[in-house]
Amino acid sequence: MRYPAIIVLSIFCLLFYSVYTASARPSKRYDERTKMCRVIAAGTLDWESEPWGIGGIKFREVCKSCHALNNDQGAPFVHAESYTSNAWNVIFSKRNEVCALNGSWDVLSEDELQMVNDYLFRNGNWTYDPNNADSCG
Repeated sequence: MRYPAIIVLSIFCLLFYSVYTASARPSKRYDERTKMCRVIAAGTLDWESEPWGIGGIKFREVCKSCHALNNDQGAPFVHAESYTSNAWNVIFSKRNEVCALNGSWDVLSEDELQMVNDYLFRNGNWTYDPNNADSCG
């Protein structure tokens, strides 16, 4: 019996999505600056904290414009897994990195900075502990 390609593709996509969403990725992020828990695995923030959302796009457009491999600005190479989730949170809450201090972040709105932080938190080399209240667990 032959199955139409659309059925096979639909089943594959459903299985891929199930495995993808079941992966051990953080679903919430506590933001020290706003003192709020951001649910990044639901609604709009779920989309925006992915590589194709505002967080991923702005990271590539703004951050990677200086932090690319072999850049001529002297900035260290940075990618999403350069730091753990908690380290990314510290970078964005303290904002004492050269980039934040020299005005490079000024091209991003506060919402866009939050979404870049969400993206990096979700996709970083993280050590998420669901039993830790600091990560909204």
